[in-house]
Amino acid sequence: MAADSEPESEVFEITDFTTASEWERFISKVEEVLNDWKLIGNSLGKPLEKGVFTSGTWEEKSDEISFADFKFSVTHHYLVQESTDKEGKDEVPEDVIPQSMQDLLCMNNDFPPRAHCLVRWYGLREFVVIAPAANSDAVLSESKCNLLLSSVSIALGNTGCQVPLFVQIHHKWRRMYVGECQGPGVRTDFEMVHLRKVPNQYTHLSGLLDIFKSKIGCPLTPLPPVNIAIRFTYVLQDWQQYFWPQQPPDIDALVGGEVGGLEFGKLPFGACEDPISELHLATTWPHLTEGIIVDNDVYSDLDPMQAPHWSVRVRKADNPQCLLGDFVTEFFKICRRKESTDEILGRSTFEEEGREIADITHALSKLTEPAPVPIHKLSVSNMVHTAKKKIRKHRGVEESPLNNDVLNTILLMLNCCIERKKARDEGRKTSPSDNVTSTYSGDAGKSGDQLGPDNLRETDKDKGEVGKSWDSWSDSEEEFFECLSDTEELKGNGQESGKKGGPKEMASLKPEGRLHQHGKLTLLHNGEPLYIPVTQEPAPMTEDLLEEQSEVLAKLGTSAEGAHLRARMQSACLLSDMESFKAANPGCFLEDFVRWYSPRDYIEEEVVDEKGNMVLKGELSARMKIPSNMWVEAWETAKPIPARRQRRLFDDTREAEKVLHYLAVQKPADLARHLLPCVIHAAVLKVKEEESLENISSVKKIIKQIISHSSKVLHFPNPEDKKLEEIIHQITNVEAIIARARSLKAKFGTEKCEQEEEKEDLERFVSCLLEQPEVLVVGAGRGHAGRIIHKLFVNAQRHVILFKAATMTPAEEELKRMGPPEEKRQNLAADFPPPAGRELILRTAVPRPAPYSRALPQRMYSVLTKEDFRLAGAFSSDTSFF
Repeated sequence: MAADSEPESEVFEITDFTTASEWERFISKVEEVLNDWKLIGNSLGKPLEKGVFTSGTWEEKSDEISFADFKFSVTHHYLVQESTDKEGKDEVPEDVIPQSMQDLLCMNNDFPPRAHCLVRWYGLREFVVIAPAANSDAVLSESKCNLLLSSVSIALGNTGCQVPLFVQIHHKWRRMYVGECQGPGVRTDFEMVHLRKVPNQYTHLSGLLDIFKSKIGCPLTPLPPVNIAIRFTYVLQDWQQYFWPQQPPDIDALVGGEVGGLEFGKLPFGACEDPISELHLATTWPHLTEGIIVDNDVYSDLDPMQAPHWSVRVRKADNPQCLLGDFVTEFFKICRRKESTDEILGRSTFEEEGREIADITHALSKLTEPAPVPIHKLSVSNMVHTAKKKIRKHRGVEESPLNNDVLNTILLMLNCCIERKKARDEGRKTSPSDNVTSTYSGDAGKSGDQLGPDNLRETDKDKGEVGKSWDSWSDSEEEFFECLSDTEELKGNGQESGKKGGPKEMASLKPEGRLHQHGKLTLLHNGEPLYIPVTQEPAPMTEDLLEEQSEVLAKLGTSAEGAHLRARMQSACLLSDMESFKAANPGCFLEDFVRWYSPRDYIEEEVVDEKGNMVLKGELSARMKIPSNMWVEAWETAKPIPARRQRRLFDDTREAEKVLHYLAVQKPADLARHLLPCVIHAAVLKVKEEESLENISSVKKIIKQIISHSSKVLHFPNPEDKKLEEIIHQITNVEAIIARARSLKAKFGTEKCEQEEEKEDLERFVSCLLEQPEVLVVGAGRGHAGRIIHKLFVNAQRHVILFKAATMTPAEEELKRMGPPEEKRQNLAADFPPPAGRELILRTAVPRPAPYSRALPQRMYSVLTKEDFRLAGAFSSDTSFF
């Protein structure tokens, strides 16, 4: 049995070589992505315009594939251009070389200031990159690199894709790419060399030309001319002739001066350090041919002052310390603290020596005591109110972050309490009378059609109570507590008879609390003149109280019982006005009250009486006759009590105690959180004020965005910390931009220009430096801006030379004299330091690999810096005739 089973087991071990391997599956995935992105075939675009790599729009698409368990990201980078028409595509010859090969020889976009590194090295408008998906992953071994490159070559051949396909190898920081581009009978190989140190023989043009010629291996003699583009970059770091003009804060004034006062509204502004760290000057020779210039280890024709093109960019200091940004940031940190006032300052801070803390109930009396300076001028709420008036004057209220400031409304409530109490106190001193009756002419009746008390706040404005007596305020502590305990005095004034509800008994009462006569109106039943009573003003409410009341009323529901209870809760002001009306007009009826309070609810019409005469007859409106009407119930409940004897609708003493208690239990962070909208608004105004002095268009746009963003965020009671941080970050960025503008204006001396035209050119140049990645210097070294830049470098070089001469030993001087030729060459251009970077682009079109092959584009880009040497070559060959 065992022997019989052995052949069967061997059958299951047979390997099926028809199944796809991991490598084949990877190639298939690459082909699938290229097909999905429609990168198949040749599509010729328009010739590249000058500067389009910087000014144009770049887009990218990404996908993810895997080779076994190793994940790669595939990214398609392309310049957005208008697509050509279909007829043009049909007319493309079959043997035309791919668009990317043609771009290798284009000289309109050499050395773009802002672009992908492959765009800078090869001048491509479109390419695909395959790179390890994770930043920590890398393709390091040579065999894996060759395997990926073979996969790319097979995928391009199978699909007919003519877009260059690159593979990123080695660690990502090295930016090493190899790739390939295939066309009909042609192929371009993209190769790269990256070294830490520059070999001595390749530090100049002649050595790099030798590499280029040996690499293309052209069999023709003589070799076709090589087109050359060169750029040297010089870095200025030392601003010797210039100091940073930011004035430090006056510590003595801040410490010795009074808190608040005149300095209250002044915020610090400006950078504590120079926000411009470096100036990079790029001198460019865009169109040279081999043999025109000499650049070797002994001599060089590449004098920066003779370069036909100059361009400048500035390097900004990383996160410069800005005074306004630091101030707002530190204030926001306070908003996040958790400590109480006692924990920060200690419990004894507010205690006087040998005395206990005064009861908060006496706080309002203290606030209303006579003071040498009027209290309304020192109050925080007055300052906030003044700020809001200025905001409304300059722009819409919706742009103000102060609108929903809870602290503002609370302080306004406290001010209202103070003013009410002061008015009562002054009224008691100036008016000994308890009953003031005025007879002003004019009709000051109510004009509204509201049934419920919801709109009483609006109708009070129409009562015409301009000259109100102090009686409406005269509710001192003694009177207030008397009316709470009630009522012997009320009984003496006919309250008992009022309970009986008889108009005849009420008519015998003495009228009280009259303000003035209501025109020609008379009471319906006894013909006496109708008097407008002195009434209480409705209680002001802060937004938090309004929200709280709204929640309570909403919880009552929509049932009839809930609606009735809701109406009774809102009828306090109506009941008070009815009692005042009854006291001022003894013997009145509900119809009399409605004629004054809500004239639209008293309907009059002409009718014929028994004698045949036309007379006016009036009656209450239909809604006033509804059974169990709240107005009728309130009228029956109301007693003839003048406003001065009523319970106050607005108890300023109690409300003031609430406000003071709320402020007393606030943590510093809570108070800072309430003030944060004001601080942000003040910071925005400060930024706007400083920007108006510099006139920077980009900053104007950002400020508008900040105002729009902050007004939306700060209108919510509890804005998110993340959104607040974004606003503060935007303010800091604007402050840094303004500081950079001032730094550049000082460096280029825009204010010192005597000629107006030169001044305008310089200001335009400085503005471009702030907004553009690189700015062309008009006239190069011979223009006005070029001369200033040259002078900056000369001054910096003089300082370097003097410093080296002062610190150099005799042995070092001898060593310098015997130094390498490279240093001797650099000393010739003493006005400029050695170039920090050298970039060269070599181009030609030669047949390769055989003399009878097709002439195809060849290109090599090289960059030499102090610690970096890179060669990026694109070498094309004919795959049909080789």
